[in-house]
Amino acid sequence: MATLHPRIAKAHDFDDAVAVLRAVGEPTRLRLLALTAEAELTVTDMVDILGQSQPRISRHLKLLLEAGLVERVKEGSWAFFRAAGEGAGVRAVAALVALVDHSDPILASDRDRLAEVRAKRSDEAQAFFRRHAADWDRLRALHVAEERVEKAVRDALAGRPVRSLLDLGTGTGRMLELFAPEIERGLGIDASPEMLTLARAALDRAGIRHCSVRTGDIYSLALPRDAYDAVIIHQVLHFLDDGARAIREAARVLRPGGRLVVVDFAPHEQEFLREAQAHRRLGFSRDAVEGWMEAAGLEPVRFQTLEPDSRRDGDLTVSIWVGRDPRIITDLPAAPDVSAVEVA
Repeated sequence: MATLHPRIAKAHDFDDAVAVLRAVGEPTRLRLLALTAEAELTVTDMVDILGQSQPRISRHLKLLLEAGLVERVKEGSWAFFRAAGEGAGVRAVAALVALVDHSDPILASDRDRLAEVRAKRSDEAQAFFRRHAADWDRLRALHVAEERVEKAVRDALAGRPVRSLLDLGTGTGRMLELFAPEIERGLGIDASPEMLTLARAALDRAGIRHCSVRTGDIYSLALPRDAYDAVIIHQVLHFLDDGARAIREAARVLRPGGRLVVVDFAPHEQEFLREAQAHRRLGFSRDAVEGWMEAAGLEPVRFQTLEPDSRRDGDLTVSIWVGRDPRIITDLPAAPDVSAVEVA
């Protein structure tokens, strides 16, 4: 069993603690709790793993939900269930799962079937990738190596701890995977169920339990204000009708002192991308994105361009912008002064 990431919350009061113990005091519900501590699962997944009927599984999940031990995330016509990620339920789930012998034959059998579910997800993700690989490979050949971009994104967020990370337009979940070793919690938002299938498979393969993905609207996030230390918008703006609106919404969920990192193309003339990849915008100037950040109340503090590895005509330059929420935060050490940094 994976160990839940220790985001310690307040303890339950006496009555709530009794309710939690009642909710989990049944074999099927304890099995469900152990499974959702390992992975995000649909009711169909749980039916396949436990071999019980859909109505029975749903009744048990309802009790776990009411006790705050499990969370439900709606994604189109689907719903995913996972162990509590916030509140007192985090501590309760960790304690309850730790009570059980992980080598128990019933739980071992459940884990074997969970592995089959994960393998099926992975196969579906790879099939989707194969269908689109030709277009992606053509685009990838035009611009900077991903390793250089990832290093630049890491450098952009260096200097201050990032405990909570939001990745907008998460795609395959690569940004979550990249920062997972350093953060306490990560969330990826994407509008495409197919891309979320890829992301879940990638997070499963990497054994990452404290990051999750869900469907959402980049213009209207179902998230509270001041919720994240960092937000990343990686190669997403060129798909959007209104980049300024997306940046305003990203700024809304940043904590005081939080940072927004935008990665996208510099202006270019590759018209084929409009049809082949559904690009609405052919890159962005430095001033355009910095203007959107300023209008959203952020202070642009860093700009970097990465030239393509080859100098062929038509290759794409990648730009990286960093905006900072100027509100003062007092519970973290002061970050190095990176005001108005430009990196060649």
